[in-house]
Amino acid sequence: MKKIVQIGVGPLGQKIVKNTLQREEIHLVGAVDPDPEKAGKDLGELCGCTHMGIPVSRELTSSIKGRGADVAVVSTFSSLERIEPQLAELADAKLNIVSTCEELSYPWQTQPDIAQRIDKVCRDSGVTCLGTGVNPGFLMDYLPAVMSSICQDIEQIKVTRVQDASIRRIPFQRKIGAGLTAKQFSQRKKNGHLRHIGLTESVHMIARALCWRLDRVEETLDPVVAARLVSSGYKDIRQGQASGVEQYGRGYVGEEEKITLHFRAAVGEEKSHDKIEIVGTPSFTSVIEGGINGDIATAAITLNAISAVLRAESGLKTMLEIPVPSFSGRFCV
Repeated sequence: MKKIVQIGVGPLGQKIVKNTLQREEIHLVGAVDPDPEKAGKDLGELCGCTHMGIPVSRELTSSIKGRGADVAVVSTFSSLERIEPQLAELADAKLNIVSTCEELSYPWQTQPDIAQRIDKVCRDSGVTCLGTGVNPGFLMDYLPAVMSSICQDIEQIKVTRVQDASIRRIPFQRKIGAGLTAKQFSQRKKNGHLRHIGLTESVHMIARALCWRLDRVEETLDPVVAARLVSSGYKDIRQGQASGVEQYGRGYVGEEEKITLHFRAAVGEEKSHDKIEIVGTPSFTSVIEGGINGDIATAAITLNAISAVLRAESGLKTMLEIPVPSFSGRFCV
C-alpha cells in the first residue's frame, strides 16, 4: 500500500479523493488546500463522502509530518510558473509527484528553463515528477505516439477530440468560455484566460516520440457559437453566445504540416468522439465513439500512474519516459 497526500481539493481534487476510497492499494494520509474556507474541515466530508479523520491543512508540513507519505497528487494550477514553487517544496520533502498541471505534461520546448529547474530539484531529492491527465497526457499525445509503433513509416498524424462539455465539471465549462458574449470571449482570449491548455505541449510530445524536429508550432483558438438556446450546462447559453472553444495545434517540418490536433469542446455538442488518423504505412483511423469523459479519465490516470512513477528514475518525466501505466488493483513496484 502506498500513502499519498492530496494537494488541491477543488472539483478535480475531490474526484481523485473519492476514487482513492475505491482503491485498496492507495491510502490517503493528508490533504492541502490554501483556501481558508476549507482549512480544518474533514477531507471526506468536504468531498461529500465518509468521514476520513483527515483535516485539510493550508500548508504541507503539518499534513505529512509523521505520516510516511510516498507520493503527492497535485491538482492545483494549469500554469507551470505558478505550480513550480509547490513542486519544489514537495520535492524537498522527498515526495514523488503526480500532477494534473497541463503545462507540466511536456514543458521541455515551451518553458525549458522552468522544466530544467524542476528536473534538477527532483534529481537532487531523488524523487520523480510527472504531469499527466486525459488531455494532455493521453488522448491527443501519448496514445497516438503508442499507436504509431505499428507503422513502417509515417507522413502525418491527425488527432481530433470533440466533446460535449455539459457533462464536465463547472470550472472546465467556464475555462472554455461557455455562456460568454462575443465581446467577453474576445477579451478573455486576449488576456490569455480562455483556452484548453496543453495543445502545444501535445504537439511537442508527439514530435519527440517520432523524432521529428519541428520548425514551428502554431495554435489557433475560436469560439463555438450557439445556434440556439442551450440549457444542458451549468448555465443557460443564449443564441449567439459562446458555448465553448475550437482550437487547432499544428506542427510543421519545413512547410509540411506533420501534426494536426483539433480540439473542440462545447456545451451541447453533438456526437462526442476521439479520433486518431495516421497517414503512413499502414494508414489507419481509430475512433472512440462517444469520446472519453475527461474528468473521470483524468482522475483515473492520475492514480494509475503512481505505480509507474515509483518505478521510474528520478527527475521530471513525461508519459513517454515512465513504464507503461495501466489500471491495477495493487502496486507492482
